[in-house]
Amino acid sequence: MSTNARARRSLAPYESIPMQDVLTRTARRLPDKTAVIDGDRTFTFRELEDLSDKFAAALAASGISKGDRIGLLSPNCVEFVIAFYGIAKTGAIATTINSGYREREIAHQLNNSEAETLIVHQVLAGMADAARPMVDGLKHTISITSDASDASSFWGMIENAPSSMPSVQIDPKEDLVALPYSSGTTGLSKGVMLTHHNLTSNLKQLVGHPDEGASVTEDDVLLVHLPLFHIYGLEVLMNGCIGVGATQVMMGRFDIEEFLQLLSNHKVTVLFTVPPVGLGLTQYPGVANYDLSSLKLGFFGAAPLSADMQSRIQDVLGFPIIQGYGMTETSPITNFDFMEPEFARLGSIGPAVSDTEEKVVDVETGTTEVPRGEPGELMVRGPQVMKGYYNNAEATAETLTEDGWIHTGDIVKMDEDGYVYVLDRKKELIKYKGFQVPPAELEGILLEHPGIADAAVIGKLDEESGEIPKAFVVRAANADVSDADVMGFVRSKVATFKQIREVEFIDAIPKNASGKILRRILIDQERGEG
Repeated sequence: MSTNARARRSLAPYESIPMQDVLTRTARRLPDKTAVIDGDRTFTFRELEDLSDKFAAALAASGISKGDRIGLLSPNCVEFVIAFYGIAKTGAIATTINSGYREREIAHQLNNSEAETLIVHQVLAGMADAARPMVDGLKHTISITSDASDASSFWGMIENAPSSMPSVQIDPKEDLVALPYSSGTTGLSKGVMLTHHNLTSNLKQLVGHPDEGASVTEDDVLLVHLPLFHIYGLEVLMNGCIGVGATQVMMGRFDIEEFLQLLSNHKVTVLFTVPPVGLGLTQYPGVANYDLSSLKLGFFGAAPLSADMQSRIQDVLGFPIIQGYGMTETSPITNFDFMEPEFARLGSIGPAVSDTEEKVVDVETGTTEVPRGEPGELMVRGPQVMKGYYNNAEATAETLTEDGWIHTGDIVKMDEDGYVYVLDRKKELIKYKGFQVPPAELEGILLEHPGIADAAVIGKLDEESGEIPKAFVVRAANADVSDADVMGFVRSKVATFKQIREVEFIDAIPKNASGKILRRILIDQERGEG
């Protein structure tokens, strides 16, 4: 190992506890410390514990039992936190739904997860109502409003909760606590089965190294601007803060002025964010008008940063910027770099977190390890790796090996010291501002248009967004379809991050003999490599 590298020590053994015990322990240790700031509302850890107890009791009284799936559709707010831990305390499973989803996407997740209950924030009630006719098994809807007078609403249920808590036996290594949805390496979104042990183990891997300087502690304040429905926001921010006793400041829809104001007003100490936000900060002249002196570290994930961009963001903000890496399927963190300059490596996601094995294998077979420094697919094994995809044995078998290794679908290189650099993606998912966009889903929608005979979608490189979805379209005979028609058609059916941003009309879509779209040909042509 070179002199400017550092090995991560083991944190084993990993205690096998229910996820809700993380909150209970912090509430006992720091009962009166502020846990959540949500606009003009503040909540202590004791209050989070008490409110989630009451919500769990109310859920159990309404018939919710261990193993039930409950949809959670809400922007960032304290109710999300209370709901998640309340669900866990009943032994039920939270399936967190993207708050930007349109009705067909909401319906797909509710149907696929077999959820019978949906908790929905009032600001998203219209979209949930539009999805309702497409959902088969949904029996109950719990509305998050500020009014507790309706006994069936979120706060009404808490107000009228029975005093007895449900008695539930949890097997942390087997029982699920969360069912977020991910496109994985292929196709439509799938339910990622995360156990209590997956999340508590990853939490320890994230915050178990206070000596490294990158770990969050109870003295920290974090701005939660990343969505809580996403595993990054859910685990790294929400659960991370609760695990160590840090304070989380909620932020809804992103606005750079409000973002900077919150950072300054609440003296945020660690910034967890994504590359598009970092890029925006380097281009926004107003950054200098805000006091960001309390910030000591920036942690970037969800999409790779080049060494040049990482350095540029660091220079503008004036504090160390490190990169991390993970997937929904790994709870999510598998790698992060060191904040100490002597150990950090620009452009790298760092080495694996503690007690996590990694190897780089050839892209063709996915079985042969390649020499250090050579590109290949990253594979990971550790206590944070998912149990599998919900009701999808085929996708599970494609992604997880029998001995516990997960295919990430990302092409990387690993140096002699185990530091990893993300180069490309084997999987064809598009990463738009850190969100996964499955090309096959958009292609299916495009083919619903009567004026489109065939279509393919790829990710086009874009400095601000990482990649944008670009459609290659073959017009139907005698059809007069414009690029605006194509983009508008898709816009009406999908969340904002999935929208087609560019259209090119071509004579034929390249396919192999079995009819599979050869997206790599289109990608190479787009990048001038064909």
